[in-house]
Amino acid sequence: MNEAVSTETTSGRLKRGRTEAMQAGPPRDRLALDAIYEIARTFATAPDPIDVVPSILNVLSSFLDLRHAVLALLAEPGAQPVPGVVNPYTIAATAFARDADAPPSDVLPDAVARIVFRSGVPLVSFDVAEEFGPEAVPPRLRGEGQTLVAVPLRDPEQSHFVLGILCAYRSHADAQAGMSDLDVRVLTMVASLLEQALRFRRRIARDRERALEDTRRMLQSATERRPSEIPISLEGIIGDSPAIVDVIAQVKRVAGTNTPVLLRGESGTGKELFARAVHSQSERHRGPFIRVNCAALSETLLESELFGHEKGAFTGAMALKKGRFELADGGTLFLDEIGEISPTFQTKLLRVLQEGEFERVGGTKTVKVDTRIVAATNRDLEDAVARGEFRADLYFRICVVPIVLPPLRDRKGDIRPLAQLFLDQFNDQNGTNVRFADDAFETICKCNFPGNVRELENCVSRAAALSDGEIVLGGELACNQGSCLSAELWRLQEGASPIGGLAVGRVVTPSIRRPERPASPEQVEPADTFPRRKTANTAREELIAAMEEAGWVQAKAARLLGMTPRQVAYALQKHGIEVRRI
Repeated sequence: MNEAVSTETTSGRLKRGRTEAMQAGPPRDRLALDAIYEIARTFATAPDPIDVVPSILNVLSSFLDLRHAVLALLAEPGAQPVPGVVNPYTIAATAFARDADAPPSDVLPDAVARIVFRSGVPLVSFDVAEEFGPEAVPPRLRGEGQTLVAVPLRDPEQSHFVLGILCAYRSHADAQAGMSDLDVRVLTMVASLLEQALRFRRRIARDRERALEDTRRMLQSATERRPSEIPISLEGIIGDSPAIVDVIAQVKRVAGTNTPVLLRGESGTGKELFARAVHSQSERHRGPFIRVNCAALSETLLESELFGHEKGAFTGAMALKKGRFELADGGTLFLDEIGEISPTFQTKLLRVLQEGEFERVGGTKTVKVDTRIVAATNRDLEDAVARGEFRADLYFRICVVPIVLPPLRDRKGDIRPLAQLFLDQFNDQNGTNVRFADDAFETICKCNFPGNVRELENCVSRAAALSDGEIVLGGELACNQGSCLSAELWRLQEGASPIGGLAVGRVVTPSIRRPERPASPEQVEPADTFPRRKTANTAREELIAAMEEAGWVQAKAARLLGMTPRQVAYALQKHGIEVRRI
């Protein structure tokens, strides 16, 4: 079926609808453009595009009066087969509350679904009851004539394969009921935006799985080595727990290559120490090891620090200055807190990581360097990529070999030797001979240490400095005196580290999935099935009451109604409400 379906009996209504639509309200093309803008902006910031589809459908209702919109997707492979059904589909999202156990035909006629899935072209039914029978009209829409517009949603990887349907209804009482060409174009554009969002999320998920699989193979290869070949220590790294031994094995294995390494872990796990270990174990150990804290410098200063600048490039540039990339030529450059750099500087950094060349600030000469990159972050970069806060191409460039450093609570066997090391360092620096009693060591070993090794060092130094004698007893520790702030933060956050980043215990895995539904409508109130806000269809009286409460300030009224200022403006215009000037 290659063209939209129509009937002879609706021709008069189509002509009357076009005339009425041209006489009232703002131009539909402008409303459609505003709707597409709102929808594109929503998709651009959504971690999972399917989760925001209900909001998208509400935008269609608010701007274009396309009501009762529905997104249907083919059932997942491996799902329970439905007898007698060739292409079983499920309702992934709706613009209204719906019983999860209700059949899909309650909101989307089966005949319409079959036609669109098989033909792959848009379908317009100007009178659903007349063309497909009264039983095809969804129960919630019976009693008045309905026009249905349905467009296909194609697989981003295989454009000929239809994986879903996006449809909406328009009542015959609507003045726009006879003007479906624009409705088809708008729904087609929304479907295209959704396809691109799904493609981007799917690509991130696939590349992340590939990186994880490479890491698993590397770890498996490392653990299959003979015990005598597995290192149990590196210079400056203390501990023999299984977690730290695995990390050391990874460091020893990748150090001999020039592959970029991304050290991931909570704050205080010793990322700089492991970065130095990667450098010292590599063939570049005779070269320089240069460190840059990306979070400590502004974007302008960071560019000058990394790339250098020419004399006179800006006020205060009295002489030529080499950047950190040049200083690290033939060695290793450690980019600490790389997850904190701005999106603008991410683009500048990407070129030097890909090509190994750059220009100094204020210069035109291209400088080539041979520098190995070791980056570190405590942020969830996958979540940042999904939210558009971190470039995906830069993520894949730096996250070639990710090494996750375990938190101290996962290597409790290393706490005592680390505490003794820090105590010995304190004694050497201060000329003291402080020792810990056994109960003090037992107390320390029971702590979770959300600040990890850094917090352990501070805890030992504080206890040694405040001790009345040469022996620190367990009762003298801050946690036994109710003055340990970290313990209180840990308790208030119910076991989630107060530091943030990866320490919060939530790692977003980009995926393509349908939103979870309650097993029965009794478990969740219908209004909470999808978070929705009021639209331009808000009742006239409610809109006037909100405007009066807000002193006729549209932005404030929008916050009261859970709408956008743009929606409030359209609602005022739709109801013919004149804005009062106070």
